[in-house]
Amino acid sequence: MESILETHRTLGITRTMGVRREEYVDFMTFQENRRPLFTEIFGPLLGLREEWARQGATPREQDFSAFRFRGPLFGGIPVNTAWIGGVPETILESTPDYTIARDRMGRTMKLSRKASTLPIPIDHPVRDWDDWLRIKEHYAFCEERFGQEWEAKARAMRDEGRVIVANIPGGFDEPRQLMGEEQLCLSFHTQPDLIHDMLDTIGGTAEQVLERVTRTIAIDQLNIHEDMAGKGGPLIGPRHVRAFILPYYTRIRNLLDSRGTRLFFQDSDGDMSPLIPAFLEGGLNIMGPMEPVGGNDIVTLRRQYGTRLAFTGGIDKHVLRRDQAAITAELEYRIPPMVRTGGAVLGIDHRIPNGTPLENYRFYINKAWEIMDRESATRP
Repeated sequence: MESILETHRTLGITRTMGVRREEYVDFMTFQENRRPLFTEIFGPLLGLREEWARQGATPREQDFSAFRFRGPLFGGIPVNTAWIGGVPETILESTPDYTIARDRMGRTMKLSRKASTLPIPIDHPVRDWDDWLRIKEHYAFCEERFGQEWEAKARAMRDEGRVIVANIPGGFDEPRQLMGEEQLCLSFHTQPDLIHDMLDTIGGTAEQVLERVTRTIAIDQLNIHEDMAGKGGPLIGPRHVRAFILPYYTRIRNLLDSRGTRLFFQDSDGDMSPLIPAFLEGGLNIMGPMEPVGGNDIVTLRRQYGTRLAFTGGIDKHVLRRDQAAITAELEYRIPPMVRTGGAVLGIDHRIPNGTPLENYRFYINKAWEIMDRESATRP
């Protein structure tokens, strides 16, 4: 959805490389802990840049190049393991408040122009087997899945020191994109064979694509997007994960393990703690953004899982709208254990919320580095 996602893309921030891929991979697998890693995962929410401009933000603060971060640059291999083809996006209605469009999957999507950065589906293309069989071809393996000069581009990114990344559709998220959350959760019980066929089809194509890729270039990190939980916990339980999603994860992870991939990262908002043991069985070893408001405490989880699980994020974004004492308390709790143990790219746990004062964000960056530098100096 090129045009309807433009707002999301324009909120991107300037990133530079602080560590090469070798250091990052060793750090996230607890092999070596040289210095802390610290990042801004996504950047601002819609409207925050304008707030900061009124508070005197410089152009470099607006694009975040003024702030000190330390992390790798990621290089996504230009291949497609997900939906392919479909009809071009069509804008159905556009007002000052929202845009409604029909996307490549045939969904009607609504994007708020004032508050959100991603569109929300109003309807979905799949309810039953007949619907799935009608659109299943969009997940078939084909040569169009390989971008032009993908090998040369991947080698160039590797030579630059970037972390070589491949993406596969989420075992929950992709069926959710096709069915919606309610219909999918019901279908785990009422149409289990349909969900199995979806994930077997998607997994088969992803496996074929990545098998070809890894003949010529090693993948450092496999990424998967799920967003399958809220503050109240995940939308499915460990039994569903083990029955439906782990066979898909394990199929891809077994291939990549044999080709030297060391990192398997899952992005999911909300409280994922009830599902962590199951996903570890599937080879997952990094999770983010670890939202404290969703019940995720990286300090407690590190004590529980040790070097089996690395993190990105983990710092409460909402504390940035409070006072400096609250920011300091949050950072003094979260940062020292992660600096001592490694395996954490620290940062706030999603986009920076509106209402965050620029002065608070400046303080947050400086205080975080003060603590990280202090803890690094005293670490054995």
